[in-house]
Amino acid sequence: VQLQASGGGLVQTGGSLTLSCAVSGLTFHWHVIGWFRQASGTEREGVSCIGVENTSTYYKDSVKGRFTISRDNSKNTAFLQMNSLTPEDTAVYYCAAGITSCDADVMETKFNMDYWGKGTLVTVSS
Repeated sequence: VQLQASGGGLVQTGGSLTLSCAVSGLTFHWHVIGWFRQASGTEREGVSCIGVENTSTYYKDSVKGRFTISRDNSKNTAFLQMNSLTPEDTAVYYCAAGITSCDADVMETKFNMDYWGKGTLVTVSS
């Protein structure tokens, strides 16, 4: 199983980036896809997730209205559109897949995803 996150980079405050997560080796549409991030010196936190067949979504409070998660089951790929970025969004972003729920319990506490990819660095300059 491979999860490849891409799309990170350096952007100014107020800018936008779209992260992609290309998944292989599993039945994509059976799995919840989650995006997590970890800033230097901090613990990992859940950012957003999307359920199978786009049935549900979750967003961390601080990204609501700015980030949009989506998935294309025909291409085994998930996306995280990030707008109005601030320096507080600077982190390594990871995508993960799991046969689990897409909800606050998973994203804020359990983090019980089955597969994790390597991260992509997002840096927002002030």
